Amino acid sequence: MSRGVKVKVWGDYALFCRPEMKVERCSYDVMTPSAARGILEAIYWHPGMRWIVDRIYVKKPIRFTSVRRNEVKSKISASNVLPVYNGSPKRLYLSSKAEIVQRASLLLRDVEYVIEAHFELTDKANASDNPGKFKDIVMRRLRRGECFHNPYMGCREFPARFSLCEDEEISTAYSEEEEHDLGFMLYDLDYSNLPDIQPMFFRAVMRHGVIDLRDCEVVR
Repeated sequence: MSRGVKVKVWGDYALFCRPEMKVERCSYDVMTPSAARGILEAIYWHPGMRWIVDRIYVKKPIRFTSVRRNEVKSKISASNVLPVYNGSPKRLYLSSKAEIVQRASLLLRDVEYVIEAHFELTDKANASDNPGKFKDIVMRRLRRGECFHNPYMGCREFPARFSLCEDEEISTAYSEEEEHDLGFMLYDLDYSNLPDIQPMFFRAVMRHGVIDLRDCEVVR
């Protein structure tokens, strides 16, 4: 049985943050592979399987918009909570007047993608786990619109809608454009060493509106 699946996702806004932009948030031109994996895991996740994104189809033209939002520049840390929990008279709060700052964000608007992906079994799969079982569950959840939590386009404030894509041929907004180099993009995070999680990048090239990730070179 094929382990592949195609999922159409769309939303009003998206923000796939560039890590090099520290204060003002700026989105990549298209969805990152890690964001695509996050959407798939929101629909169905199991310790016995791992999602691998194969292609990302860009269904609508890339459009940016700029907004200004109020953000909190700090947060209450666990080290401050523990003494208060143990009875310290120290007050635990954030002053909104002092902590809220206004920052600009460069977002994508009116986005739509098709994520083509497959899954592999992991060493945490038990004797009853098999590809057919997982594929049936995933297809059923996609047809019913079920998810563990609402998937989002890079940031939680930009929810994503999704549905099963059963089209054999997928048209894109850039079918006539042979090649578009998008530069280096975040691929995913390497969790093999939890105390030292490392980002991984790849050279994103969009051909006819499709980013093919099957043979891309990943650098750390």
